[in-house]
Amino acid sequence: MHDIAIRVENVSKLYHLGRAQERHDTLRDAISDFRLRISDLTKPNRQSPIANQKPEDLWALRDVSFEVKRGEVVGIIGRNGAGKSTLLKILSRITEPTSGYADIHGRVGSLLEVGTGFHPELTGRENIYLNGAILGMRRAEINHKFDEIVAFAEIERFLDTPVKRYSSGMYVRLAFAVAAHLEPEILLVDEVLAVGDSSFQKKCLNKMQDVGEQGRTVLFVSHNMPAVTRLCERTILLDEGGVLMDGPSYEVVGAYLSSGLGTTAVREWLDPAKAPASEAIRLRAVRVRTEDGQTAGTVDIRRPVGIEMEYEVLESGYTLMPHLVLYNQEGTLLFVAIDQDPTWRRRPRPKGRYVSTGWIPGNLLAEGAMIVGVAMRTVDPQMLHFDVRDAVAFQVVDTPDGDSARGDWGGQMRGVVRPLLEWRTQFSPDSREGAIPDKVTR
Repeated sequence: MHDIAIRVENVSKLYHLGRAQERHDTLRDAISDFRLRISDLTKPNRQSPIANQKPEDLWALRDVSFEVKRGEVVGIIGRNGAGKSTLLKILSRITEPTSGYADIHGRVGSLLEVGTGFHPELTGRENIYLNGAILGMRRAEINHKFDEIVAFAEIERFLDTPVKRYSSGMYVRLAFAVAAHLEPEILLVDEVLAVGDSSFQKKCLNKMQDVGEQGRTVLFVSHNMPAVTRLCERTILLDEGGVLMDGPSYEVVGAYLSSGLGTTAVREWLDPAKAPASEAIRLRAVRVRTEDGQTAGTVDIRRPVGIEMEYEVLESGYTLMPHLVLYNQEGTLLFVAIDQDPTWRRRPRPKGRYVSTGWIPGNLLAEGAMIVGVAMRTVDPQMLHFDVRDAVAFQVVDTPDGDSARGDWGGQMRGVVRPLLEWRTQFSPDSREGAIPDKVTR
């Protein structure tokens, strides 16, 4: 048996954007492009949008090389466009590299974007058996896991409904349950877990941890840094299609956040359709602010920092409880804070736009990168309306100074918080030595 589960050697992927004679990686891509061209030809006085595009080459990956040992759980991080999803598509054999190669030793289960891996016309039940057959499993093996898959996905009522009628959340629940429970030797998971609700996300993360503890190999692509540091001992950082860093997760995640690549002090949802929301409440923005009202990705350890949530109430009558959740760069939960503004406490809110800001006092947080999650709950009925685990991030900076907990100490200070305590020292002179002299002379 190979000790290496995945070997990626000098893999590059080039996309030709806007070229009429583009090489297609799959039959589905070729058919879709052919249908588009036929559609354009049947519409008089209309030029093909493809003809109007300026040809452009895009390197999604450049000379990527790494190995993953059997039983390793490895995180893949990087900002949008870094090449994370393209890498997983190559490993899943959905697309081929332009150059280089990727060797996979073991049965692969993958959960990529919504819509991948299931036949839309088949029912949930039929797709479970189809995916098991693709993995090379016998029907008896699938039967043994079937009830566990259905219970995990929470889709019992819709098991015999075609999956094309599933919501995105139902689809992801079933897709993850199938991928994780049909015992692949290698599990590839993309950020698609963000589609599910918070309770299911937690269940998925626990299941991935179980899979890793069973000695199977996991590659986990995510923007959720606390989840990456919790699940993965090792993390690979991609930037502009290349490997920027590969090492222990706490080091790689820390470098990622400290470099500014993963630090976003402002996050806004300009398109309401894409904003985290329920029918009653919609999140519009989360911002990190300093005392003077400026947004900032770096804050002085001595100064307070505000976390601002902007949201819309779409249905009146709810008593809201905005939540802030703070993690450090190693994924350690520091605290949860709930809005206690007396103006709105225990009061139903009318429709409108609100901005709630929670102020974290200075000389409380330790230095380093901080990741902020936001959530909105209501009291009556008790309900979670949205939960964004890594909404924004900021960097806390500390220097030797008498006004901070560090004081004049220039060495390492451990801990997840760094409060400036009030110290009082009482002195009683030793009667044999006498009082401390005002001045020492030699």
